[in-house]
Amino acid sequence: MALTSRRLGSGPPLLVLLQLDRDAWGPVLERLAREYEVVGVDLPGFGDSPALPETSTPTVETLAAAIAEWLPDVGLTRPPVVGNSLGGAVALELARMGAVGSAVALSPIGLWTRAEAAYALGSLRVAHAMARACAERPGWIAGHPIGRTVAFWQLVARPWRIPEEAAAGALRNLARSPGFERTRRAVRAYRLRAFMPEVPVPVTVGWGTRDLMTPPHQALRAARMLPGARHLSLKGCGHSPMSDDPEQVSQVVLDAIGA
Repeated sequence: MALTSRRLGSGPPLLVLLQLDRDAWGPVLERLAREYEVVGVDLPGFGDSPALPETSTPTVETLAAAIAEWLPDVGLTRPPVVGNSLGGAVALELARMGAVGSAVALSPIGLWTRAEAAYALGSLRVAHAMARACAERPGWIAGHPIGRTVAFWQLVARPWRIPEEAAAGALRNLARSPGFERTRRAVRAYRLRAFMPEVPVPVTVGWGTRDLMTPPHQALRAARMLPGARHLSLKGCGHSPMSDDPEQVSQVVLDAIGA
């Protein structure tokens, strides 16, 4: 696929998977770009990347396969990868495939029960409807702390602190992502499988202590499912920790890659 990507900085390559959280990654990418050539790619169907063909169901595994096939086209060979939420699950599947050299997964989906998946994806559907309703004037919501809280409470621990520009960008991205609804339906059945016989590459899994979308008790399931991975908590962060504490997230990524 012809996916949309952008590069920042110089040094060894670092792949960052972007989707609805693209604007939230901005400060983190700038920090990582001081030491790495950061390649941020919009997952198929999100941001400026086209959706998968109608004949292909956008499951987590299918999205990972699309990224793996795209890597040689842009000159990347088994780079370290970082992703959040859906991107975190795709990062873990890329690690399973051996397509990347290491993986950092923040609040990955797929460690949920059926009820938890319904809640998380249902709340995103409401957020999507809100974003589409104000697509032409996102400032109506993004311009006020109360509006930002209503729009992002399930994703960010302190949504009223999101910069107005970042909030407006997130709403626009959510409203226009062509693959959102198909992907939302497709990933509901996804469950992370244990790596057999073991994690093939270094893996770090981080979970926000104030995550309302995929609550921190799912981190306990991650630890049981991936005993060979490194597990850590992102203190004071919600489901999108890049918005709450970009410095903490940057340091987690740098430490994981350096290790």
